[in-house]
Amino acid sequence: MSRLALAVAALMLCACSSGWAQTNGSKKELVQKVLAAAQPGIETMAQQLAEEPAGRLMQRASVVLGQRPAGEKRDATAREIQADLKKYVDEAVPIVRDRAIKLSPTTIGTMLEEKFSEDELKQLVGILESPVNRRFQAMSGDMQRALGEKLIAETRAAIEPKVQALERSIANRLGVATPPAAAAPKASGPARK
Repeated sequence: MSRLALAVAALMLCACSSGWAQTNGSKKELVQKVLAAAQPGIETMAQQLAEEPAGRLMQRASVVLGQRPAGEKRDATAREIQADLKKYVDEAVPIVRDRAIKLSPTTIGTMLEEKFSEDELKQLVGILESPVNRRFQAMSGDMQRALGEKLIAETRAAIEPKVQALERSIANRLGVATPPAAAAPKASGPARK
């Protein structure tokens, strides 16, 4: 009798662990689907991280270039710096993007497996893969652009004087000449009519 009980217990243990493996395997598959749907966002985040140092360096270079007299040498230097920045971005973005994609299963994937049930992951996959969500995501750039243009147009009159005052304040603190108002950089957006 004890051998029979032991055999039944072993079969039950195998069945339970098999069921756990199937559930766990299914959960892993669902996490992979979520990661696949999230990949464009992961790539964008990685690109922004890789480009951020180039943006800071460009800002610093612009300050120094702005203090030099206008001319061919300054323009040539600016073009060379732009080429250096482009080379950096062209080399750095793929490295950071590829590494982010490789790290996502062990970071985001692990968190999803720990914090979401299989049913919740199924619901999440359903949302992410829905045609409505895909259309919404495809429109996100256009929606952000439309909001940005409208926001700039409606806040320009209030913000430009503040930017000019800030420029004057910084110029005074640095002991440099204040740039003329007409030469002040404008926020990108629709042209005034």
